Amino acid sequence: MNLENLVRPNIWNLKPYSSARHDFEGTGGIHLDANENPYETGLNRYPDPHHARVREKIAQIKEIAPESIALGNGSDEIIDLMIRIFCVPGQDQIMTLDPTYGMYRVAADICNVDTVTVSLDSDYQPVPEAIVQATSSLTKLLFLCHPNNPTANALDQDRLHQIIEKFPGIVVIDEAYIDFCTDKSFIPWVRRYPNLVVMQTFSKAWGLAGIRLGMAFAQPDIIRLIYKVKPPYNISTYTQEQALQSMHNQDQKNWWVSKILEQRKWLETELAKLSMVETVYPSDTNFILIRVDDANRRYASLRDQGIIVRNRSNVHLCEGCLRITVGTALENEALIKALQNS
Repeated sequence: MNLENLVRPNIWNLKPYSSARHDFEGTGGIHLDANENPYETGLNRYPDPHHARVREKIAQIKEIAPESIALGNGSDEIIDLMIRIFCVPGQDQIMTLDPTYGMYRVAADICNVDTVTVSLDSDYQPVPEAIVQATSSLTKLLFLCHPNNPTANALDQDRLHQIIEKFPGIVVIDEAYIDFCTDKSFIPWVRRYPNLVVMQTFSKAWGLAGIRLGMAFAQPDIIRLIYKVKPPYNISTYTQEQALQSMHNQDQKNWWVSKILEQRKWLETELAKLSMVETVYPSDTNFILIRVDDANRRYASLRDQGIIVRNRSNVHLCEGCLRITVGTALENEALIKALQNS
């Protein structure tokens, strides 16, 4: 893969903004370089634009070099950066597999980049041959959500390897829900595949949706491009510190995951007992997709009882479906009672 041929020429030639903290990367001394308020508040200094401590800790956990890790203001920023780095507005395309996470298309639309969609099959799995047929010289990025949202299933790993090897552009695998899945992460494969970017997040298993922190894993050349384009200070000191604190308490995260998996199994069993539920789809995530007799009616009934789920009945291959996040035991019991009363 020739990375230069895939990157937008103006991005490849871009001279990035160099902040005060880029010019000096040390920790000591009297800092009179960034026009900050000198009086200590705990937050009077700009955050580290390199995110060095956070990347080093992630590197230990994920067993990959810090140079292969980038942080984003949520995974949504990484999605946006991928499009801005590789796609010329009004010319290039991204590809998504329908149904999938809607932000890929929205981010492309904002950047004036077309989206080519290829349908998953009836088992919600990718079809490598269809992807190849739909790919052109303008298709620079392929976004794959694994496990997939909203269908909740893991994508077949053999098919994913085929796709990465055959796709001529950059393949982005979004692993937001990988902690709830028995499949292993694709992070180790970025060493083999120079066109692979893997995304993960602190929003789900780590319980930190409120700090907005996403991760990208790729070969260093791509990581350098991300830091070349992204704003220098948009991941706050607070966000970085919260992430570090959480990563020093992995037992808490693992306990949460185990409880969510227990509750997912309980919910699957209880939902299958309800007469209005036609299908409970297998889940590899922290949510469950169900097909019901009347999605609009059941959604409205739950809403009126104070329980909010996601109506996905207008989504391709998800007609008549509701998406339900796995809650606490009390929340899940309340959901089942509400459905029984709907």
